[in-house]
Amino acid sequence: FWESNSAAHKEICAVLAAVTEVIRSRGGKESETEYFAALMTTLEAVESPESLAAVAYLLNLVLKRVPSPVLIKKFSDVSKAFMGIVSSQACGSSTSALRWVLSCLATLLRKQDLAAWSYPVTLQVYHGLLSFCVHTKPKVRKAAQHGVCSVLRGSEFMFGDAAPEHHPAAPSTAKFCVQEIEKAGGTKEATTTLHVLALLRDLLPCFPAAVVKTCCETLLRVMTLSHVLVTACAMQAFHSLFSAQASVACLPAELNAQIITALYDYVPSTSDLQPLLTWLSTMERAHVNLGRLQKDLCWAHLPRLFSATMNCFLSPHSQVVAAAAQTLETLLSECVAPHMEDLGTVSASAPAPAAYLCKMFRSVEEGLTYRFHAAWDKVLQVLEVFFETCGKQCHPIMRKCLRSLCDLRLSPHFPYTAEVDQAVGAAVSTMGPEVLLEAVPLEIDGKEETLDFPRSWLLPVLRDYVQGARLGFFTSYFLPLAATLKSRGISELGEGCWPPTFSFAFQVWTLLPGFCTRPMDVLGAFKGLARTLGMAISERPDLRPTVCQALRTLIHKGCETDAERAEVGRFAKNFLPILFNVYSQPEEDGSSSAQRRSVLDTVRAYLTITDPQMVCGFLQKASTKLTSPESSEFVRLSILDLVVAMAPYADEQSLDSLYRTIQPSLQSKEHSMQKKAYRVLEEVCAAPHAPCQAFIRSHLKDLQAVLLDSLKSAASPAKRPRLKCLFHIVKQLSAEHEPFVTALVPEVILCTKEVSVGARKNAFMLVVEMGHAFIRFGPTPQEAMQRFLLLVYAGLTGSVTMISCTVLALTRLFFEFKDHLELSVVEQLLQNICLLLASRTRDVVKAALGFLKVTLLLVDTKLLAKHVQEMLEAVGNLSDDMRRHFRMKLRNLFTKFIRKFGFELVKGLLPAEYHKVLVNIRKAEARSRKQRALRQAAADTEEEEELPAQPRGDSMEEILADSEDEEEEEEERQQSKERRKQARQKGQAWLKEGEEDEPLNFLDPNVSQRVLATKPGPKRSRGVSHDFQVSEDGRLIIHEEEEEVDDDEAKGADEEMADVLQDVGLRSKKSQKRRFREEPDDEEPEAGTYPQYRAGGSGIHRQLNKEPAFGAEYRSKKGKGDVKKKGQLDPYAYIPLNRARLNKRKRAKMQGQFKGLMKGAQRGAKAGRRNRLKAQRP
Repeated sequence: FWESNSAAHKEICAVLAAVTEVIRSRGGKESETEYFAALMTTLEAVESPESLAAVAYLLNLVLKRVPSPVLIKKFSDVSKAFMGIVSSQACGSSTSALRWVLSCLATLLRKQDLAAWSYPVTLQVYHGLLSFCVHTKPKVRKAAQHGVCSVLRGSEFMFGDAAPEHHPAAPSTAKFCVQEIEKAGGTKEATTTLHVLALLRDLLPCFPAAVVKTCCETLLRVMTLSHVLVTACAMQAFHSLFSAQASVACLPAELNAQIITALYDYVPSTSDLQPLLTWLSTMERAHVNLGRLQKDLCWAHLPRLFSATMNCFLSPHSQVVAAAAQTLETLLSECVAPHMEDLGTVSASAPAPAAYLCKMFRSVEEGLTYRFHAAWDKVLQVLEVFFETCGKQCHPIMRKCLRSLCDLRLSPHFPYTAEVDQAVGAAVSTMGPEVLLEAVPLEIDGKEETLDFPRSWLLPVLRDYVQGARLGFFTSYFLPLAATLKSRGISELGEGCWPPTFSFAFQVWTLLPGFCTRPMDVLGAFKGLARTLGMAISERPDLRPTVCQALRTLIHKGCETDAERAEVGRFAKNFLPILFNVYSQPEEDGSSSAQRRSVLDTVRAYLTITDPQMVCGFLQKASTKLTSPESSEFVRLSILDLVVAMAPYADEQSLDSLYRTIQPSLQSKEHSMQKKAYRVLEEVCAAPHAPCQAFIRSHLKDLQAVLLDSLKSAASPAKRPRLKCLFHIVKQLSAEHEPFVTALVPEVILCTKEVSVGARKNAFMLVVEMGHAFIRFGPTPQEAMQRFLLLVYAGLTGSVTMISCTVLALTRLFFEFKDHLELSVVEQLLQNICLLLASRTRDVVKAALGFLKVTLLLVDTKLLAKHVQEMLEAVGNLSDDMRRHFRMKLRNLFTKFIRKFGFELVKGLLPAEYHKVLVNIRKAEARSRKQRALRQAAADTEEEEELPAQPRGDSMEEILADSEDEEEEEEERQQSKERRKQARQKGQAWLKEGEEDEPLNFLDPNVSQRVLATKPGPKRSRGVSHDFQVSEDGRLIIHEEEEEVDDDEAKGADEEMADVLQDVGLRSKKSQKRRFREEPDDEEPEAGTYPQYRAGGSGIHRQLNKEPAFGAEYRSKKGKGDVKKKGQLDPYAYIPLNRARLNKRKRAKMQGQFKGLMKGAQRGAKAGRRNRLKAQRP
């Protein structure tokens, strides 16, 4: 980052100024080439190291922009100059110039064409750069390594059409790396080896295959030295090679497989955490890359890796177990799953490659044995992925495992029942319920003597996971089972208690929606099930929601072809009358509003696949029943709900008849009837079908007249659908209908403050749509919006409610159409709003403040600068009552003003009574900026760098102000020491002794596994971790789970802006959003779904999680004052002397605490004196 006080940065600015002056004096155009030539001349003339570093820095910047032909032509002269500086600075103490010149060399080499690399001089320059990759100075070494990588991977000719497979300098680079490793590989520190390995990690994917093989052999040889850091860096180099997904010219499949085989000789110990994690990750990438190159060879190597990885499940480290499970899951999803479709059904005796799959599954299945019991949860996760990826083809070899899982779940106190359910559920999803029940029978037939069903847990699993199964299997297996269980329950009903077989029968029926999810045999099986479903809907209220859900699922997720939709739609003549009758019946048979809503949703779903002529017939019958005097109010309202669902699917003639039927209801005094009638009209207006659109066009004038005539008689509940009707009608209007839109303006503006959230939302939508309509009316968008705003301005002369509604409407219009408003219109709008701030009504002032916030959000600062004085003066003239009431809104508004115009300008334009608030805002903004900067710095810092010393304050106040940070700095220094200590420990190695007091055999081929990077600790017995704290006497400490509490700090400016946008219909509150998205406005909310009261909220509610007061443990239970307690300190106020408390900001708080303590002591002394006087009286 740039520092204005840095000497190096000042030198850079000085050199740049001088070079620029020279170019200008000679009439140059200040192009990159001119800067390049001037800086090269300067480079040869400067003598001081500081100036040399500055010129090199500027050259590094400009070289990247110089045209390639220039650098190609001047390569000899430029490289000679650079190499001269490199040779002179190589052994110097300053590294700045050297590292910038190395970067310049890399850029110069990267710009050369392919022909230039055939000259020895180019390779000589490149090898000069390469030699600095093992330099002792870190910054120089990093610059050289970065430069070498950019040359080999980013040379311009490597991206052309005739690009070679690898860079011409790649073989010599690899030779250099191998020589350096062999030269320094066996030394104790192996520093050079580590540097070269870091370089190879980036370069291996760029080398040709023969060179890659040589490098890998060298890496494997150096890993045999068992130097912990060398082994880790070599493994990272292999990981980088496999992760790069190099081409076959770099890494052939055979070489990939050979490296995999060789790495099995370097498997770390299961107790060695970090090396084992690295090995697992490397092997995972190696097999994924091999699978990309050659699938068959990859599958041949997978069984061995599965076996080795399963041994990692025995590790004492939970991270290793989790990484092993993740490795197996990745291999299954990336190496196995893409090729499963080509296999067909896999059996135990199948030849390769299916045989490899059997071996892999047996390795994972072995994880269910007891020696893996501490890692069963991870084993079950791997089995779940195995079932998901291979279950469809491999179910013959998985049946034994399914039986083992079910037996394991029934074992006493088994802790992983949820994981077993998920694994079995994955098997159900891929294999199907028939395979599962063949392997693990349900063992329920309704004829058992005892009612202990051990495998009843399978029913919820089947319910949650079954999909893509045969619908006929449900008909043939589960329907008879449900009937048998029901019959047995009826026979046991007289014994005085509710038979459990009824519950099991209901659970069997709950499987039906799953069987209706993408079934395989809709065409053949649905006709055999339809009659049973119809009877269940009409005769079984308890099953009605389940059957309706199943029908909806079948229509939405099961009818994928036209033939399937036609087959299910063929039964609409049977299902729809049943559903109509059920919905029209009063709730006397125990059915709830949730059941009625489920029936209505099913009607809507079935209408999408019903023949339109049939819908028209049903609609005619519903209209007849609607006008029948024998129909009760409940029946008429229910029929109107059904008409709302059917109307979008009717033809134009039926819609015309329906419109005449509901027209009287549009002015009905019964609010519910009026609302339902508007809902019918809304659905017709919103429907995209051609008959509905034709009806609207042919009845447009009539609809306009009816909607205008019913303006005064529209009830509040009917305004939401009425506004939606108007919205859809206005969408279709042309210029000749402008008087109709004009007549709507007052009503729509008033509706922006309706009680109903839906009505307010629709009102704002309609206001915006009317603006679009005026733009359509022309002649230009600017003139149209000016004409529309004049109509809206009329509301500012009305009642107080009308004024506040008008301001809200103007805010929304300004938000939507700011680009279509002329400057004079915006200025006039701002002036009117500022005048309204002088109102004595809170609603008007609130709306005006909201407009100002939106203005600050949208309008450019230059335009606002002309009116900032007018706005701030209007805000500053608010009455004391308004200022107190809107103090938080004003604070957030001032924050936005300060961010846009600065503190001093805002302070100068506001009265003195606001200055204290402004100072607090400035402090809060400074704290916020500081915290953001710290968080950003923490996020951006990837490696530890030495920071320059910060200047301390000169005055006493500044020194005291800085004292609060000293403790934090001390903690950071301690943490830095700990990190350095851990880094030193990472380079250490330990030998693991032989088992059972046996001496360690150094000739053992697996002796490398005895070299540990993790210090071995004493053996501990492994049990299932319970994650509970243990007290000193060995008892478990189990805390009750606390409810999550939102971090509800003071509402910030962003939340305030969200509230403003919500007021103008752009956002809805979270509590309302969910309810109004899930429940239509014209239906009753589902019983039991209302939010329940919970003590301890915000606002006036008492706090349940309040911490005890300081010193409460000494308070007397019987009287006033404190008491001494055995084993505790005397009940005095102990306050530590903390230097940070001298800080200005914290001093006031501490003064308050001291004053409180003194007052408490004085009150106690007075009370004690009174008590003594009373005791002395006769």
